[in-house]
Amino acid sequence: MIKRFKASQILGAAALSTLLLGMPGLNQAFVPQAYAQAQTLPNIADLIEKLLPAVVEISVVSKVSSSGGGVIPQIPDDSPFKDFFDEFLKKKQQQAPGDQGDDKGGAPAPDDQTVNSMGSGFIVDASGLIVTNNHVVEGADSIQVHMQDGTIMKAELVGRDPKTDIAVIRVKPDKALPTVAFGDSDKLRIGEWVTAIGNPFGLGGSVSLGIVSARNRDINAGPYDDYIQTDAAINKGNSGGPLLNMAGEVVGINTAIFSPTGGSVGIGFSVPSNTAKNVVAQLEKFGETRRGWLGVKIQTVTPDIAESMGMDKPRGALVADVTTGSPSEKAGIDAGDVIVEFNGRPITDSKELPRVVAETEVGKEVALKVIRDGKEQEIKVTLGRLEDGEKLVAKEDNTSKPAPAAPSTVTVLGMTVSEMTDELRATFKIDDKVQGALVTEVAKDGAATDKGIEAGDVIMEAGGKPVATSAEVSTAIESATKDGKASVLLLISKGGKAGETRFIALKLKK
Repeated sequence: MIKRFKASQILGAAALSTLLLGMPGLNQAFVPQAYAQAQTLPNIADLIEKLLPAVVEISVVSKVSSSGGGVIPQIPDDSPFKDFFDEFLKKKQQQAPGDQGDDKGGAPAPDDQTVNSMGSGFIVDASGLIVTNNHVVEGADSIQVHMQDGTIMKAELVGRDPKTDIAVIRVKPDKALPTVAFGDSDKLRIGEWVTAIGNPFGLGGSVSLGIVSARNRDINAGPYDDYIQTDAAINKGNSGGPLLNMAGEVVGINTAIFSPTGGSVGIGFSVPSNTAKNVVAQLEKFGETRRGWLGVKIQTVTPDIAESMGMDKPRGALVADVTTGSPSEKAGIDAGDVIVEFNGRPITDSKELPRVVAETEVGKEVALKVIRDGKEQEIKVTLGRLEDGEKLVAKEDNTSKPAPAAPSTVTVLGMTVSEMTDELRATFKIDDKVQGALVTEVAKDGAATDKGIEAGDVIMEAGGKPVATSAEVSTAIESATKDGKASVLLLISKGGKAGETRFIALKLKK
């Protein structure tokens, strides 16, 4: 039962300790220890006094269609703070940059409405370089920076990176600005105190204190997800503000929250400083990112796949496909290789590889350690540039033709497999570059269905060998069964698409 207390009934810490110590079965040492720990909670007032001047509010004006909506937070009508927030935000919008009407002072045309939004940022160079989130300034027609001392300056976009949600803007002050420095996010420990500073709900410089709740979070926001999770309060408007350790170093950039309500529920996410530093440096220097590129499509090594490949445990990143003309193809990397080390750094799972490759200098020669045919070997690769690689992949043709047919087939492990023909290729819209045996039908309760294989998928390899006919697939499965293997490894092109290959380990019948 929940019991409510009046203010006059709340006990002081000393009285509470005396009362609890008299309870039977309570650890006598617990309350004094807890009370002593409470007295050592960090007092960050002096630290914040130094840091606040380097954290800024960012106001953005962007054009939207008449059907578009603003990103200013909406306060529920039944909120006791409704009038306060409405009046406050109205004043903030009046201070924001840009005309609110046409150049004659009239109301904005329906097709040329402007929306004011707000975020946060922090100064990393005294000459006026400011770091924020990409989503804060994306699509901005004008950007203004509000300093803690009331100074307002126009800002220009230096560069932005949607993949990590980082942007850099610049102001031109008439004096050196206060700054904060990046720290080493790799040294962060779960449970360590951190503080977030920002502009929640447009209220201006606000501070919250919490701990590092978790590290290496993947929230499916982008290809390089490696977020710091914190319970320091982060709300709308905090985006782009710094997450700082107790030494006053920026260890993260606040960028997202998990919230069913729209407000902080104690689960916020920050881009680690070690990810941000490299991106910020590139945006400042080039106005864009220049990431390393291998040119492989990878997937996770599951326990089934590891067993089928003779590995002692799941580790590394399994190469499912190699891009034509890529650094990996030139170096001799093949589909089926498992990359377990990159330039001396062990790769424990597939999520690590894209991050470490992206952080490596374009044009650098690196050593990859791969497992091929059960043995480790080293391959040297000269990295290309990711941005060039994306253009190369976009140019690849995926053509198809229409018509139907049906040759000899075999049914194995709950799937019907056929030799590829021009008619079947057209019927199932299989890319011209994809070669192998076509899955034409899948049983509802077979091993193939359990692993997500569908009609239209193409088996390119079975048991580590290329296959082109249904007979070759059947032979590979029989061979794996005779060898006493628990599963057979198949390289599948999902939907017959050249860029959608993956390895699947199918359990064999005993």
